[in-house]
Amino acid sequence: MNSDVSWNERYLNEDLPWETGRVDSNLPEALDFLGIESCRVLELGCGTGNNAIWMAKNGYDVVAVDVSEKAVEQATEKASADEVSVKFMCVDILEGELPQGPYDLVFDRGCFHSFSSMAERLKLASLISAELAGGGHWLSLIGSADGPPRKMGPPRLTSLDVAASVQEHFEILRLQSVVFDSDFPEPPRAWSCIMKKRAARLEASAS
Repeated sequence: MNSDVSWNERYLNEDLPWETGRVDSNLPEALDFLGIESCRVLELGCGTGNNAIWMAKNGYDVVAVDVSEKAVEQATEKASADEVSVKFMCVDILEGELPQGPYDLVFDRGCFHSFSSMAERLKLASLISAELAGGGHWLSLIGSADGPPRKMGPPRLTSLDVAASVQEHFEILRLQSVVFDSDFPEPPRAWSCIMKKRAARLEASAS
């Protein structure tokens, strides 16, 4: 993950341009596309819990993690106020183990693109695959490199960046050009990437 970013400090200072206080509309649309009405979900980079809480309210069994202790604290308080059950945990994804699955769905809004190197993204895809049940899905909302250059906003990845990072462990079912749900007049462009875990590859039989 980008070493120059202190996520906890950003939450302490309320420097959260991605925060809307509501579910990202790309999430329910993707769940509708997949036809998933209820399942066990792991959310990565949950922030203050908007999406995790929405899923819990709609019958999903949700475990949600973030690297920022302050984000997890705020998310826990919001879930308690809304009287919904979500297991929030503070986890540095690449440095520690993900909460043990199996999960039917992994969701992240802007977590995948925060890993700047291909090696980190490859490792993330491997970790996610290991915790998904057979045939499980990963939905990732990823900053897109399409459109004119910009000085601010989420990191920008091309469709080739995305495919190269996940193809070993996942089949891409849909890679759709969207925008992040945002309060900005011009929301950042994004990829909505819906993936399915590949079946385990059989070892070549001994000759």
